[in-house]
Amino acid sequence: MQLVHQLTDSHIRQLHQLYQNEWWSAGRSYAETQTCVNNSLIFALIDGDELIAFARVLTDGVFKAFLFDVIIAPQKRQQGLGAQLLDAITSHPTIRCVKHLELYCVAELIPYYQHYGFHTDVGPINLMRRQQRD
Repeated sequence: MQLVHQLTDSHIRQLHQLYQNEWWSAGRSYAETQTCVNNSLIFALIDGDELIAFARVLTDGVFKAFLFDVIIAPQKRQQGLGAQLLDAITSHPTIRCVKHLELYCVAELIPYYQHYGFHTDVGPINLMRRQQRD
């Protein structure tokens, strides 16, 4: 197994397939998958030529980094791959330098991420969203 920071076309296709199986990413187009990969700091675990785990980060390199799209191939879950990704992300030189590493998740995943030092005490901050397109 190997940690990579760039995906081949084959890996992007595999990621796109993984996205189609999740409620939060189903319906993303292949072009959208390519664009988000190309504009993010990538963390992927590859076994042979199979993409088995993926996450991406957006950051300014100083104040904020935002973790997105943590996904593990269904047949590889419960094997510690999420932990490997989070360890790689939190130890990455660019991410180690930022003041806040943030993410959003569903309530049932809060205990999982708390184990890695994330917390829900973000002060008087609320998530806000503006829909830009359908």
